[in-house]
Amino acid sequence: MTGWDTATIWMVIVLLGIGTLAIRWSFLGLLGNRELPDWALRHLRYTAVAILPALITPRVLWPEATGGEIDPARIAAALLALAVGYVSRNALATIAAGLGALLLLQAAGL
Repeated sequence: MTGWDTATIWMVIVLLGIGTLAIRWSFLGLLGNRELPDWALRHLRYTAVAILPALITPRVLWPEATGGEIDPARIAAALLALAVGYVSRNALATIAAGLGALLLLQAAGL
């Protein structure tokens, strides 16, 4: 089907698993009982702020559900979520507002 034999696929899966374990252990095993320096903690505060837009933006601007076409309902829901997040500074309220708006707009046929 893919042109790869079963042994190669399993070898790739095992090697990726070992690599993932090594990356996670490097933080938990080596630094698990130590205090992180202030500069590291300061930078880690912005991890979610940096990652979430990178995950969400392609789903809003080029969604697979519409074949990559811009969907006005998704844009409107994203703008509402952005406004709620700016005003409330609450991640759960932001997610709930965006999801609720998207579901309502899609149910309305927009």
